[in-house]
Amino acid sequence: MTDSRIPYLLRAARGEVLDRPPVWMMRQAGRYMKVYRDLRDKYPSFRDRSENADLAIEISLQPWRAFQPDGVIMFSDILTPLAGIGIPFDIIESKGPIIEPAIRTQEQVDNLHSLEPDESLSFIKTILQTLRSEVGNKSTVLGFVGAPWTLAAYAVEGKGSKTYSVIKSMAFSEPSVLHQFLSKLADMVATYVRYQIDCGAQVVQMFDSWAGQMSPQDYDVFALPYQQQVIRQVKETHPDTPLILYISGSAGVLERMGQSGVDMVSVDWTVDMAEARQRLGKQMKVQGNIDPGVLYGSHSFIRERILDTVRKAGNQGHILNLGHGVLVGTPEDNVRYFFETAKQVDQLLAVHA
Repeated sequence: MTDSRIPYLLRAARGEVLDRPPVWMMRQAGRYMKVYRDLRDKYPSFRDRSENADLAIEISLQPWRAFQPDGVIMFSDILTPLAGIGIPFDIIESKGPIIEPAIRTQEQVDNLHSLEPDESLSFIKTILQTLRSEVGNKSTVLGFVGAPWTLAAYAVEGKGSKTYSVIKSMAFSEPSVLHQFLSKLADMVATYVRYQIDCGAQVVQMFDSWAGQMSPQDYDVFALPYQQQVIRQVKETHPDTPLILYISGSAGVLERMGQSGVDMVSVDWTVDMAEARQRLGKQMKVQGNIDPGVLYGSHSFIRERILDTVRKAGNQGHILNLGHGVLVGTPEDNVRYFFETAKQVDQLLAVHA
């Protein structure tokens, strides 16, 4: 007997066998939606949009109202908690994050303080509590954090990067400074995850977006131990909240992602879902992993890719998602079709068996 009071996505994240996989999209709120672009024109500062509770709630709910996904993720940014430990940043439209001064010295690392989320992130409580009351049991509310390596990469580089040469230079020439920084960031992220859960997040996804840019041996030294530090601390106090890990370009470190302690690995589109299942093992739940570019295709093409992915993932422990965020310029009608098709995938599979 299943409990209908438990939202569908949460049931999948806990490993229940379901008729169809629940579905949401990474970056499902954002620039591909006209309602978002209109709001962005009115409020041009990204930090205003993500840290003003009313705006962040509105943006989080835009795709939920339009498409009724099974998951509603809080509109936010992975850098949001950094200011609370003493790392100021800005996010410039079309340029991305800027951290000035970048974190480069032992003294800067020593001067960081611990996160007090009620003081620096009280808007998060308002956002998550409101989302929970708005969606009720119709959808699962997801929290949203960055992982230590990716946060460190932004902070050390001072901005986005294509080569990661500054953070890798620190990693390979001053590793002790970087390890201390990563450990402080891991404590901060753990505190932040716990806070999000206490405020209403039912599942939390951690993005280690840049960890796929490392060799596997360096991932084992600079990414994995700090993912584990976060997960260990969260599981001590909140053992029942499912945690998801996503890395872009993760084909080379997929098995290592499974060693992080998370409940679910979000697979990017560079791995076949059947192979991902095999490589991660039967116990690990998976999310993904349709190429966002598929949403530029015809409806029949989108449907075939959905069916292919769902067949390969199986009917247990799978959340249907993209393998990365939905792309700017994606036709909204195709996003709508993706969700409609995903929600009747059990009937479609019965016909196409």
